[in-house]
Amino acid sequence: MPQSKLTDRFGRTVNYVRLSVTDRCDFRCVYCMAEDMTFLPRQQVLTLEEIARVARNFVDLGTEKIRLTGGEPLVRKDILELVREIGTYGLRDFAMTTNGSQLPTMALPLRKAGMHRLNISLDSLDAEKFRNITRTGNLGQVLDGIDAAREAGFRGIKLNTVVMKGRNDEEVPELIEFARKKQVDISFIEEMPLGEISEHDRGLALCTSKEVRDIIRQHHELVPATGDSGGPARYYRMPDSPTRVGFISPHSHNFCSTCNRVRVTVEGRLLLCLGNEHSVDLRRVLRGNPVTDDKLRQTIINAMDLKPERHHFSTNGDVQILRFMNMTGG
Repeated sequence: MPQSKLTDRFGRTVNYVRLSVTDRCDFRCVYCMAEDMTFLPRQQVLTLEEIARVARNFVDLGTEKIRLTGGEPLVRKDILELVREIGTYGLRDFAMTTNGSQLPTMALPLRKAGMHRLNISLDSLDAEKFRNITRTGNLGQVLDGIDAAREAGFRGIKLNTVVMKGRNDEEVPELIEFARKKQVDISFIEEMPLGEISEHDRGLALCTSKEVRDIIRQHHELVPATGDSGGPARYYRMPDSPTRVGFISPHSHNFCSTCNRVRVTVEGRLLLCLGNEHSVDLRRVLRGNPVTDDKLRQTIINAMDLKPERHHFSTNGDVQILRFMNMTGG
């Protein structure tokens, strides 16, 4: 019987895996990718069967939470088949991060296929500003998707907002009111220095979690929430609403000491840290001869020794990691 826990050199138990199912997306968000992106050739991308095999072996090694990411996971052909398969693995938490564009038609099928929770990106409630940030996105479609997700009855829905100074920071109060009205959670995220971008200066655009909290506190009392989500967000509650407000602060609040997650890119690279290039090639194992689950699990176990103690994101906009967010799914 395989070991039931994955532990790294620093005593952290890894029980949360983020699986990227595609590097493609129907948006071109300014903080995530270049406007003119080159995507991976199909043969370099893991098949759905390979992704399911990786997921199953991680579950055998004690993984309790899997999140499907992209790019945009819902543009991957036959994604519901993968959701249905992973939905049978007995996970404590099965989630997806999406831009929401496909949810008007996909929310209910996703829920029925076994998905527990959704994170939906929403960086602006102003249609023109939304289009500027996403370059191609339609705000109305995403808002319809959020409503469809609420009606589908997911266990949890959370909005994710990347806050950038001079772009959408003045919308924080409006986004809070929207989340309260829809009775969904919301997290505000400091922009991460991943991939070379020329569209804006990340150093000047950085809006810290403390600055966002100060804006919200002009309108609502924020009380630290009890309970640990197992992720990087620190959560707060408002006394008069069930909505939780999260802050993900890779710059201003290093959350590495409790990191319990790893990522698998769509080309099968096991990333041990979002802020480092340490990785192991699982695709080579998956396509080896012979390919065995034992070998795959042992490769994953051995990779834990590469997980670093912490990331080293800078706050001046410098890029240390050349891959874009769409490669790793956040």
